[in-house]
Amino acid sequence: MQLVNPMLPNVKTCSKNFQRFIAGIISVALIFLIGTEPLFALNDGQQLVLETWNLVNEGFLNPDKFDEVQWKRLRQQAVEKEITTSDEAYSAIEKMLLPLGDPYTRLLRPDDFAALKGSNIGSEINGVGLQLGARNEDGEIVVIAPLEGSPAADAEIVSGSILLKVDSDSPKKLGLEATASKLRGETGSKVLITIQTPDEEIKEITLERRSVDLRPVRTRRIRNENHTLGYLRITQFSEGVPEKVKEALNELSEKEVEGIVLDLRNNSGGLVSSGLAVANAFLSDQPIVETKNRNEINDPIPANKETLYDGPLVTLVNGGTASASEILAGALQDNKRSLLLGTRTFGKGLIQSLTNLSDGSGLAVTVASYLTPSGRDIQNLGIEPDRNLEIPEPLNPGGPEDRWLQDAELVMEANLDLQSLEDHEIPSEDSGPAEVKDNN
Repeated sequence: MQLVNPMLPNVKTCSKNFQRFIAGIISVALIFLIGTEPLFALNDGQQLVLETWNLVNEGFLNPDKFDEVQWKRLRQQAVEKEITTSDEAYSAIEKMLLPLGDPYTRLLRPDDFAALKGSNIGSEINGVGLQLGARNEDGEIVVIAPLEGSPAADAEIVSGSILLKVDSDSPKKLGLEATASKLRGETGSKVLITIQTPDEEIKEITLERRSVDLRPVRTRRIRNENHTLGYLRITQFSEGVPEKVKEALNELSEKEVEGIVLDLRNNSGGLVSSGLAVANAFLSDQPIVETKNRNEINDPIPANKETLYDGPLVTLVNGGTASASEILAGALQDNKRSLLLGTRTFGKGLIQSLTNLSDGSGLAVTVASYLTPSGRDIQNLGIEPDRNLEIPEPLNPGGPEDRWLQDAELVMEANLDLQSLEDHEIPSEDSGPAEVKDNN
């Protein structure tokens, strides 16, 4: 016996075109039943989940991961949950993103998103002043660097320390953004943190939160008996930094400095666009960085032809030099524009896009990796300086007891003296340049 749906014509008695039409309807129905979109109307929380899923689906650097984690199924499971509050929507999104295994692809709840945007503008922040990163291999939350003048800097917390506890919570379980959120708070309030130093010493430290002035660009003139140098310290690449760097370089130029020490220590990055703009100040029509997106397309980004400063330069880096500051350091090193002095940098070679979501929260998605101009991938590797400086490194960058700055000054002065000798060589009458002999 043949069963026929009384609501539809018998397919066998219809024209071939109509049969194909009916087959199309059945296919569409099956798709809705098994799963690209739910049949029921979505509330605001579920719409937020779908909005997030679509943004990650369109831009995430490693789409091969989608098959591995059953990405479409994760979406379906998330929207099928009962979501009646914003917190439930955020929890569903965080659970959906977790299997991707990328700590930098993350949801930023409204307060966290506002705090991040505030730091990118360069305003003050309230907290303990720890700049944090997440290790891809094990998910541990690590200290990239303490902010200068912050409670964390006063407590001499060093780059590379693992954050084991914030009060009684595990940062590894909380994740990057929730950990950062717990460290922020009202001035005068306290938080107990447990860290493991790079020497594997376990320390419990109570920090009192306060307002920290980010002041991302600092400069001064350094004078001694023989030379006048400029010192330029950049602690992060926030929105207004390129203009502040321009002002600083103009000021140093007016003071007729012979060379500049650029200090990128404990600069954990920030806006890539800001880092690129600062690179333009020192490089002329040279490659700054290559980016590689999910389609394996390398896009070289060159510097402008005009520079703000083309004089002698040496650059200080350390384990707190990360992300956008590593882009700058790598470009200066690969183009032989500046010697790098210090220790190996942090090794964050991934780029995130930051998107406002419809409810005021934000979404960070890893959309590209970057290579230095010579093709080096620094993710988890960092950049080795041209000259390693003596450790332990100074905890007061730019201060009167900063041995590394003193070393950089000596390197700069030696280079200036050598250049002066070369400029004053007198050619012999018969054989070109005279030989400069070392009489020591």
